[in-house]
Amino acid sequence: MKVFSLALLTLLLVAIWTGSQGVSFRSSYGMCCYQVMFFRQKIPASLIVSYEKTPSHCSRKAVRVQLRKGRKICVDLEESWFQQYRRKKLTRTST
Repeated sequence: MKVFSLALLTLLLVAIWTGSQGVSFRSSYGMCCYQVMFFRQKIPASLIVSYEKTPSHCSRKAVRVQLRKGRKICVDLEESWFQQYRRKKLTRTST
C-alpha cells in the first residue's frame, strides 16, 4: 500500500510540474508576422474586433488584427488605411 501511495504521489507531482512548465515550452514567435502572412487589402472597420502589435523580438513590425469570426491576420503598421482606422479608434475612446 505504501508503494502504491508513493507512486501515486510521484505521478501527481510530475503532472503538476509538467503542467506549470508547459507554458514556457510554447514559442513566443507564434505572435510574429512574416512576409508571406501580410494581408495587403483594406479591411472594413466593421470587421475589426481588436488589434495588437507584434512583440519587439519579431523581425518585422506589424499588427495582428482579429476579425469578427475569430480569424487573425497580419497588417503592416505603416498602411495608411490602418493608420486612419487607429486614429479614429483613439479619438472615439478619448471623447
